Amino acid sequence: MGKKEEPETLTSASSSHRAGPGALVVIGGAESRDGAILRTFVRLAGGPAAVVAVLATASGQPDDAAREYEEAFVRLGVGRVETLRVTERSDAWRPEILERARAATAFFFTGGDQLRITSTLGGTPLDEVVHRRHREGAVIAGTSAGASAMSETMIVEGDSDDAPKKCTIKMAAGMGFLEGAVVDQHFAQRGRLGRLLAALAQNPKLLGIGVDEDTAFVVRGDRTLRVVGSQTVTVVDGRAIEETNASESLPDEPLALTHVVLHVLPSGYGFDLAAWRPLRPAPRGGAAAGGEVPRRR
Repeated sequence: MGKKEEPETLTSASSSHRAGPGALVVIGGAESRDGAILRTFVRLAGGPAAVVAVLATASGQPDDAAREYEEAFVRLGVGRVETLRVTERSDAWRPEILERARAATAFFFTGGDQLRITSTLGGTPLDEVVHRRHREGAVIAGTSAGASAMSETMIVEGDSDDAPKKCTIKMAAGMGFLEGAVVDQHFAQRGRLGRLLAALAQNPKLLGIGVDEDTAFVVRGDRTLRVVGSQTVTVVDGRAIEETNASESLPDEPLALTHVVLHVLPSGYGFDLAAWRPLRPAPRGGAAAGGEVPRRR
């Protein structure tokens, strides 16, 4: 059976004509190539006027991965699609790569291994160009491993379908487009709640965000997150944790975490990343955003 198509709910805007940081589109992987998620990304990038740069740096088969998304974006009406073939750090200094990156209105990071992205791009001229273009309004999107790399702190690897334990995960610095959060992908499909909780046990200041397959969240300049796609985004708030044995437990012992707050958000729902509050869907009829979900006293 095919994925369920969903109407687009986000306000249309071209990032190339906005002041301030561009949108982030963080995708949990296995997204429909002609569904609401990639259509939303294309629209935010500028549609027929967009110049989308595809980076398949994470992939073990970068040419095949890049070609698949090139074809998808052309079918969806992107005016120009460029593949930035960066498989070694030396590629990130090449003048022709930097010139094409400067012209992009959006960047799309494919899946694979997130550590390939950060170890190849981190601290290079291309990394600086991509961040500068984002500050100038370019859209940044990543799927699967590309999604994990979006956050300031990223999960590099870890055990799925397991209780939270110290040994469950390894973390490293991400690309830093999404501050104060850690993102995991293929979330429900691969049973990754335990490893996201293990990440928050190590630093409850972080907001944990788990993204299901064929699902994404979009972050705008106002620091609100909105969900698009057929499944859900799970937001885990560990700031109120009252007790944890994270510092005393052995690596393979289950962790204790009390008073963790968890939100499960389907398409249309959102989250205020500044206030740490869930948001209702936008009312039908064109309103830009729904209000906060009230808490019972």
